[in-house]
Amino acid sequence: MKKAHLLAIVVIAAAIGIILSTTADASVYVSFGEARQRAAEGNQTKVHVVGRLPRDEQKNPLGLEYDPLQDPNHFAFTLVDTNRVAQRVIYFNPKPQDFDKSEQVVITGAMRNDVFMADQILLKCPSKYVEKDIKGATASR
Repeated sequence: MKKAHLLAIVVIAAAIGIILSTTADASVYVSFGEARQRAAEGNQTKVHVVGRLPRDEQKNPLGLEYDPLQDPNHFAFTLVDTNRVAQRVIYFNPKPQDFDKSEQVVITGAMRNDVFMADQILLKCPSKYVEKDIKGATASR
């Protein structure tokens, strides 16, 4: 076999190995029920959960626990997933800026002991353009 053929086979095998190792680490979007079921089966792979914060009548989020003076790297909150299941979430990092204003939250992590342990939090913040602001900013004839 020629050296060029051998080199091509090694390069292809390395590329396949890299692709397989990166896809094995990818997580999926699930509900809290499925995350709980995976944990019960012993599957501790990371998953994404999409949800909203429960709010009171004044639109303030409920169930936030964060005291930066006591422990700046402990943030706990309640999240309601797309199936309307509420779950307690703990995030061992500081509370993200504008967390209270977010419309939708995506968390990455795994369920442990009936609590979702989040590694990452992604926020979908409300639009900075409000309907009345858009109407006022458009030119009228």
